[in-house]
Amino acid sequence: MALRIDITGLPTTRLRFAASPLAELTAMLHALSAAGHHPHLAGWTADVRGRLRPELAERLLEAEFLWRSSRADFLLPARPRPTLHEELDDVDRIDDERYVAAALVTTCGNDRVHFGDASPLTDSAARDRALERAQARGAVQEAFAERLLADPAAVRTRVRGTLEQCADAFFDAAWPALAARLATDVRVKHDLLARKGLADALASVSAAMVLVPGTDNGGRERDGEGRSGEARSGRKPGPVGGAHIVVDKLQDAAITARRTGVTFIPTVFGTPHLVAVHAHTRRPVLQYPVADERGTADPVVSLGIVERRLKALAHPVRLRLVRTLARGPHTTGELADAWGLTAPEVSRHLAELRRAGLLDAQRHGRYVRYSLDATALTTLGADLLSAVLR
Repeated sequence: MALRIDITGLPTTRLRFAASPLAELTAMLHALSAAGHHPHLAGWTADVRGRLRPELAERLLEAEFLWRSSRADFLLPARPRPTLHEELDDVDRIDDERYVAAALVTTCGNDRVHFGDASPLTDSAARDRALERAQARGAVQEAFAERLLADPAAVRTRVRGTLEQCADAFFDAAWPALAARLATDVRVKHDLLARKGLADALASVSAAMVLVPGTDNGGRERDGEGRSGEARSGRKPGPVGGAHIVVDKLQDAAITARRTGVTFIPTVFGTPHLVAVHAHTRRPVLQYPVADERGTADPVVSLGIVERRLKALAHPVRLRLVRTLARGPHTTGELADAWGLTAPEVSRHLAELRRAGLLDAQRHGRYVRYSLDATALTTLGADLLSAVLR
């Protein structure tokens, strides 16, 4: 499962790292509505919830699906502005068709909602489909969708008012410190992009995001910065060659950013989520967890590795071998004797465990002693949760 973004021929100047007040406020609202995803923010969540006026708390509940499990794309600006007010003004400039379509995506569920050429604002069949999907999600979603389709201007005004009240209640006081940290991360990313190229910049964003190079017209492999093997040097990168940004996400999709470019937005409160919005014809936006104080990206184990490890541990024989190795290093022969297996059988199981990254091996003369990577096993639950939430 992955999102593939085609950036072939895209100048690196069209790859923008920028902080967004609106995106960070949205990340805060997500943390409030999905506290289980953010145990490290439990103290902040409890404090803010304790201070919220009842009327604002109610307003948040009536629209929380705009930011709870996915994001309405207008909440992640493709062109971030310095202030929340400016970004909300940009949202106000979006026409009703686009605003309603984006809001219905989150109201009706995580899957993209397609109405063909028909608009739920003007076509009764499309409207009925939207309301039916919203009803399946719950009474609150159904009520919101009905108001949105009946009077989009009123709903838009109310949503903006809710966001502005949140700014007064808790965001404005926190933003200066957050902005400074986000600005530092943005400077680091732009410096990496200029000095080392896109692959290194993406590696510093998240291990769940990689640059996959393509080939040039002569069939030679290119490095993702548009240079063939013999042309690589320390020069500042130009246009990106045949390449894709591949993001480890739940959605399986392939989109192009050749004409639009890509925006990368760091977040403090959004950790551990890697959020992607990519509405048709719109510039893709990727919101990623900000690097720590040392400039290190949040460690990520891909979903593929997690699946491989779970599959390796699901076999009863391999699980017995792991339990034995947890007590100390063993050779293939020792494991075979302990469990009444043949050496080739044990070797096949050990190879599977090694491919999953669960074992270490050290040679001692004629013997190879295998030991369990306890860290990989200990973090498996957290890695699985991180991959699921991503």
